Amino acid sequence: MARFNVQQLVLDLHINWTPVIAATVCGTGALYLFLKWRNNQEIQKKILNARKRRDASLLQAEQAVQQFKMQNPDFESSSIVSLSLPELTGKLKDGSLQPDAVLYALMEKALEVNKNLNCSTEFLMESVAQLEDIKTQKKGLLYGVPISIKDNVSYEGHDTSCGVVSKLGQPALVDSVVVKVLKKQGAIPFIKTNIPQGLLNYDCSNPIYGQTLNPCNLQKSPGGSSGGEGALIGGGGSFLGIGTDIAGSIRIPASFCGICGFKPTAKRISARGISSCIKGQNSVLPSLGPLARDVESLALCMQALLCQDMFSLDPTVPPIPFNQEVYESSEPLRIGYYENDGYLQPSPSMARAFRETKDLLERAGHTLVPFQPLRLYHVFHELTLRGVMADGGRTFISQLKPSPIDPCIRNQDMILSTPGFIMRLISFVLKPFVSDEIAIVSYATHGVGSVIEMHGYIQEVIAEWRRLNVDVLLCPMLGPAYNFTYCALSYTSLYNLLNFPAGVVPVSAVTEEDEAQLSQYTGVHGDMWDKLFVKAVKGGVGLPVTVQCVSLPWQDEMCLRFMREVEQLTAKNKLTRKY
Repeated sequence: MARFNVQQLVLDLHINWTPVIAATVCGTGALYLFLKWRNNQEIQKKILNARKRRDASLLQAEQAVQQFKMQNPDFESSSIVSLSLPELTGKLKDGSLQPDAVLYALMEKALEVNKNLNCSTEFLMESVAQLEDIKTQKKGLLYGVPISIKDNVSYEGHDTSCGVVSKLGQPALVDSVVVKVLKKQGAIPFIKTNIPQGLLNYDCSNPIYGQTLNPCNLQKSPGGSSGGEGALIGGGGSFLGIGTDIAGSIRIPASFCGICGFKPTAKRISARGISSCIKGQNSVLPSLGPLARDVESLALCMQALLCQDMFSLDPTVPPIPFNQEVYESSEPLRIGYYENDGYLQPSPSMARAFRETKDLLERAGHTLVPFQPLRLYHVFHELTLRGVMADGGRTFISQLKPSPIDPCIRNQDMILSTPGFIMRLISFVLKPFVSDEIAIVSYATHGVGSVIEMHGYIQEVIAEWRRLNVDVLLCPMLGPAYNFTYCALSYTSLYNLLNFPAGVVPVSAVTEEDEAQLSQYTGVHGDMWDKLFVKAVKGGVGLPVTVQCVSLPWQDEMCLRFMREVEQLTAKNKLTRKY
């Protein structure tokens, strides 16, 4: 019997099969590299096509404006764009202004603003065709008013990209409910505005359309995620815009850009046709609402939206019309207040603007009552962050996968892409050397907490509200506008968790003294987050500062009424100081 030679067998395999194995490995590697290269090419092609569509719409808008100006040599846009929305609607109603002149005036201004700030994802040239039928909506509350809409608000025939490549090339089949209702009220959507990649960020940049800048200071962020809206309206390129808010995404851009913004009670306005990159948010609810130059414009938009058309198009929306009587009331208010939420010490300008507003309200005859957020540190981490990232961020990351990652969301991508057990291990190792918050935040972004606890907390806050017998709440608002890529959320996200209506009103501007006082800023915890906050707000002299107004759920009109009171008292005070 022949003797089995193991050494010879190994030698034969090595000689005969090594080239085959090597070729297979090399072939697999080459195939992987080829597929990766082809995928990158497809991604770049999608991005290039989106940019071409935007550039083509810009060119069409420019040509349409020039053609109108040639046909109307006496046309002057500055006198139109400087009007307030109530003034504009009045002139459109009485016929002293025509819708076509208003549309082209806004187009011209928006083109100028976009050139400086990069705030648009596309001009909606269907707006020109809409002029032909606009007279049929003459009874509408927004007859002839051009409006802007955030990128993720569906408009038939156009992408709702959310700043991610995976959503490009999928134009909406129908208008969102809010667009349908606004059109029925005579409004003319004419431009879509920029957002951060994936929407879940408080800057405004993505790999498709780039970085949007702040109209008050080009070195600052306009905020997010409705940053394009904030920049366009703050720059004078729109009277009224529609944004969305999941943790401050309307209020932060409004604050940073020096305009008014309002987050209604969730589900007060239909969210059908609103695109998103996150799923499962049944505890911290997104809300759709308006941004504008003044409170009266916000109220007019809410009045226009809360109509039978919306209630019919979306039967899940409670059929509660706008309560004009509550909004126009002048009865003295009992106002809860806090200057510091106990989580983030306000910047010097935030605190000063808050105190000045509180004093104005007291002098006007309103009653001010101390009110402190309950257990905010625990609630922010265990309920708010976990509620926003209900699925552990899996849907968010899956939407980002084909895209290049924008610098503004790099940290989010890293945290959410890392398995939870690894993040907990890293947090455990780093805990002796860094703030506990790193461990807590990392853990909180990996899935929803207790929904039962969340409902209990809402009832606890409402009980405290009732005990103090307050009508509304005054608190600081994040600001001034940040340097790029920073963020802080406690002052805004709490009211998404509670589902309380909340809005912001500009009341002041950063002074040299505010800036100097940053050197004494210590923060609540004295950790790296507090130091980062100082870096975020540095260099803010002259930037707008706002306050935040809050009411109980479904009392949106009360919140707007309070915002109007703050706005009027601030304006009166500035006029008194001037003289």
